This record gives sequence, structure tokens and C-alpha cells, in this order.
Amino acid sequence: MTPTEFSSLSLPADVLANLDALGYKAMTPVQAGSLPAVLAGQDVKAKAKTGSGKTAAFGIGLLQRLDPRRYQTQVLVLCPTRELADQVSKALRSLARPLANVKILTLCGGTPMGPQLASLEHPPHIVVGTPGRLLKLCRKGSLKLDQVRALVLDEADRMLDMGFLDDITALIAFTPDQRQTLLFSATYPEEILDISRKVQRDPVEITVESVHDDSVIKQLFYETGLREKTGALVALLQHFRPDSCVVFCNRKLQCEELADALRQRGISAVALHGDMEQKDRDRVLVQFANRSVSLLIATDVAARGLDIKELAAVVNYELPHDPEVYIHRIGRTGRAGNEGLALSLFQPSEAARVNAIEELLGKAPTLGNLPAAAERDAPIPAAMRTLCLNAGRRAKLRPGDILGALTASGELTRDHIGKIDIFDTVAYVAVTRQQTGKALAILSATRVKGRKVLARKV
Repeated sequence: MTPTEFSSLSLPADVLANLDALGYKAMTPVQAGSLPAVLAGQDVKAKAKTGSGKTAAFGIGLLQRLDPRRYQTQVLVLCPTRELADQVSKALRSLARPLANVKILTLCGGTPMGPQLASLEHPPHIVVGTPGRLLKLCRKGSLKLDQVRALVLDEADRMLDMGFLDDITALIAFTPDQRQTLLFSATYPEEILDISRKVQRDPVEITVESVHDDSVIKQLFYETGLREKTGALVALLQHFRPDSCVVFCNRKLQCEELADALRQRGISAVALHGDMEQKDRDRVLVQFANRSVSLLIATDVAARGLDIKELAAVVNYELPHDPEVYIHRIGRTGRAGNEGLALSLFQPSEAARVNAIEELLGKAPTLGNLPAAAERDAPIPAAMRTLCLNAGRRAKLRPGDILGALTASGELTRDHIGKIDIFDTVAYVAVTRQQTGKALAILSATRVKGRKVLARKV
């Protein structure tokens, strides 16, 4: 019996069976370090990169301490973005399958408050959300946190980066003094340590090694001038041709400008940043996740919460000021046993940033030679196209309804259909690029769940 096996913990047989069915074969380092303390009711302060398995690290333990018979909010999970909150909620619902009647509610900004107020008429056991919206609901008296047993600060450093410190402090004041507090952060700036000192009691401290193994993630650095930077990026993309890639910029405007420049060269790219409306963020993330767009140009804050299982590559179009952010960025590739690729562009004036990364890695970075750019920019099309339907969750539409409508005639098969995403009033379905026209024709001539729907290319 090794300490990394879930069966080494005091977990019921049905919980272990569910973990096995979900593919949780062995504990990751952050889970092995955190779970015993979480199960024992202790506070935890964990430093771990994205993809380390921290949601299960707190989720498995807190669900075991939940009392489903008490219809009161017992667990509060704070996340920096709606995307991460949705991701955490989905994971918790999967982990909660062995427990009867556990209500998990996601409460975030960017969505109408009316349905959220209605959902709170019957208090959920677990609330996952963003600080701003949660605080508004608390001040309205709709969200009651006086029975919270456990508070989770997930991606705490990014919540501070987004200016949520005051909201977090105000929210914590609505919770009991006697509670379990779990803090997870990719980095430990002084503000995080200060929060821990104020809200935690003798936390168990866990640090998961954040320097990535070159055998898992191949890291290459390329020196280039400012004017040549976009051309250098195009040359790298044409050489490596990743089918999915996140390109990191430090500024919002640069994301838009770079995405425009790449599209003009025939490269499938979209921008993601904090100034976008929620519906536009949803659309962009759907397109990237379903492989209708190959490149996502994003800021660090905007990219938090991305749930992309197999990201082929990460590019640092601009090096971050903090070397730990570099480690966090490249940790998005090379997951789940896959090999990853991390490419970084830097100017001679940014030598200090390269040196800081070298110091953190404990070895000199590998410098690469830029491949020769093609005389004519070769397009890099995405494999899929996204169709948008004018009906969604409110019309009780399910993914199976859309799949059934598209494949009923036999003209399209399941292999032609990709990811299907259902929102309140719209649905998105990915279709292979060659079959886009046929899929549109089928949807225009077919009823979906007994109703006529309008479909268009995104």
C-alpha cells in the first residue's frame, strides 16, 4: 500500500469506486499532501501550478465532511473567473456522485442575477463563484454564509491580480470565525502570505515542485527584435504547426492587435482578455476548446480557468515580469502524460527576464535558431468549424438532441461532429470543416427536439 493510492485514505468504498470510474488512479503530489489534512479538518496553504489536481485535493475531502441533510451553505469556493468557477463546479459534481442530493450552485458575474436569486431560495450545500457577484448576493441577504464550515480560495494570486482583495475580505466577514480555510495559489506574493496569516489557523503547508521536466515540456527561447517579433512567431507556428496553442501577451490591446495580424496571414486566431463581454468570452473559449480555432491570444488573467486537456504548445510572445508566471504559463502544456512544447520570444533588452527564469529553472535556457519563414505565409486552418444555434438550456436542449438531428439522415456520422456546448439561450456545435455546409443544410431542414432552430457559422 503506497501513500499515493486513494485507498490509503479513510474513504468509503463507493467514493473509491467513483474515483476509479472518473480516472483518478493515484494521488498527485498536491492531493497526497492536502487530502489527509482536509479530511482531518485542518487549514491548508498549498503552492501548486495549474493542472496539479488541486480541485480534487479540496473537493474529495470537503465532500466527505459535508452533511447533505442540512440544507444550508456549508462550503464556499472563491475563483477568479467564471470559466474556472464552471470548471470547479463540474469537477465537484462528478466527485459528489456517491452522495445523495448534494446541491452545488455556481454564482458569477456576467450573468443575470434573477435566476441566481431564484436558485438561492433553496440554499445550496456548496457555492462556487467569483468574489464580486458573491458579495452582492450576500449584501442583498440572498446568500447566507453563517453556516459555512469550509472556505476555499482557489487561484488566490490571480484573484489579487484582478483586484478582488477588498471583496474577498468583505466576503470572509460574512462567514463564521470557526471554519476550515484552504488556500491554493500558483505563486506566493507577500499579499497572499498576509491573507493566510489573517484568515488561517496553523495551516499545513504544501509546496509542489513547479519547475517542469524537459522530458515532458520542451522549452526553447528565441531572440528577436521588436519589429521582427510577429514574423518570428509566424515562422515558429509554420514550423511546429501546433493544432492548439495559447500565445501569451502582457497587455490586452496587444492581444487584439496580434490576433488581427495573424488572421491577415491566414492563421486561425482569436483574442481573449478582461475587457470582453461574457458572451464574447464564452464564444471564444468554445471555439478554442472545440478546435475551431488553433490559436488563443490571451493575457494571464484571461487565460485562468481554461479547461483544455491536450494543449499542444504555449508561446510567450512577451516574457512575463515574474519568472514564476513563466512556470505557470508553460504548465498548461504537457499534461496527462503528453509531451508539451513551450516557445518564448525575447528581445535583447529583456535579458534580465531570461536570467530570472534561468535562476528559477536552475539551468541555462535552450536557445533556438528561428526557422526560415516561408516566402508566402502558409495558412494554418483549424480542423473544425463552429455552428451557433438559437436555442439552448432554457429550451431544454441537450447535446444528444443536436447530435441526433445531425446524424439521423446518415449523411453525417458521429465522427463529423465535435464538442457540443449548451448555454442558456444558444448552443454551439463543432463540425469538421469539410462538412460545415452539409451540417447547416441539415439543421435548416430538420427540427431539433420538435422545434425549428436557426443555425449560423461563427
